[in-house]
Amino acid sequence: MMKMSTKELCIQGLLVALVTISTMIFQVPVSATQGYIHLGDSMILLIGVFFGARYGMVAGGVGSALADLLSGYAHWALFTLIIKGIMGYLIGKIASFSEKNQKFFTTRNMLASVSGIIWMVFGYFIAGGILKSSFAVAAVSIPENLVQGFAGLAIFIVVGIAFHKAKIYKFVLSR
Repeated sequence: MMKMSTKELCIQGLLVALVTISTMIFQVPVSATQGYIHLGDSMILLIGVFFGARYGMVAGGVGSALADLLSGYAHWALFTLIIKGIMGYLIGKIASFSEKNQKFFTTRNMLASVSGIIWMVFGYFIAGGILKSSFAVAAVSIPENLVQGFAGLAIFIVVGIAFHKAKIYKFVLSR
């Protein structure tokens, strides 16, 4: 088990809260998925790229699952914990942002983001098939999950470029 410093633990807690709040603050219900479109995915993308796999996994999984619990979607919380946790982990593992490569808009970072979104759509398709006992019914959620994911990607790009121009990476890399 890895030891975390107090500072790292505080950062991780803040990132979990950021994902939870950004998921809950703006929700558009979607009848096909019995879920909602939200801003949380853009935060998972940002955290995965700027902070890496471990932070992305915990913030994505725990933050999103907490949002499900607090928003009345408790039946999705365990699936969300796994799906969004793996999403954040994948993004962090594939992304290329580091002390050596301080560029935000790279092919690897975009590939990491798209890979995370595709995993999320696939994961919710499988989870929906399990919860609804029908993969045909779960397939109806694919377009809405794609919209959710790629809306998150658009926000991620805009905010990520702003963060990069503001040189936020200097604070992130000093953690």
